[in-house]
Amino acid sequence: MTNQIRSIIQESIQVKQDLLNNANIIEQLALIVDAVTLAFKNGHKVQFCGNGGSAADAQHLAAEFSGRFYKNRQALPSDALHCNSSYLTAVANDYGYDEVYSRLVDGTMQKGDILIGLSTSGNSPNIVKAFETAKAKNIATIGFTGNDGGKLSALSQYLLNIPSTNTPRIQESHIMLGHIICELVEANLFP
Repeated sequence: MTNQIRSIIQESIQVKQDLLNNANIIEQLALIVDAVTLAFKNGHKVQFCGNGGSAADAQHLAAEFSGRFYKNRQALPSDALHCNSSYLTAVANDYGYDEVYSRLVDGTMQKGDILIGLSTSGNSPNIVKAFETAKAKNIATIGFTGNDGGKLSALSQYLLNIPSTNTPRIQESHIMLGHIICELVEANLFP
């Protein structure tokens, strides 16, 4: 079992090493930090969406902005779109689960806001529809995906596609990249 544990840790390290050596991912991160910083500076919000573990990661990252990361500072307007269970269950029941995020994007977001979607496959229908709605409203989109980006690759203004097909390794990297964004945006806004 100890060899298996070491193997899993080594696989996680390798994915992060691949990210470190991926100039495109590093450049995308820098562009995302600038875009998110500008959105907050201009009074706009950054919303997150995901399913399952990615919903938990979406909520975690939104809380880093709306709560705090390192600094005691004002709250930033950010939330995870799945947090209202009454809304989520009503819309899923009345319209279908594929509509739960797109309706919120349509009803609560505007140009200048940013939508961040986490989907390890890049093919989650409810996130794809949310990105389609965002694109129609000129809302910037940031996709956190796995290897090839799936359908979100064509819908993402910025794409962080983790070089892996292993869901846990992708999600570990999503949180790491999300934390980098939160840390640098906070430092930009509250020097």
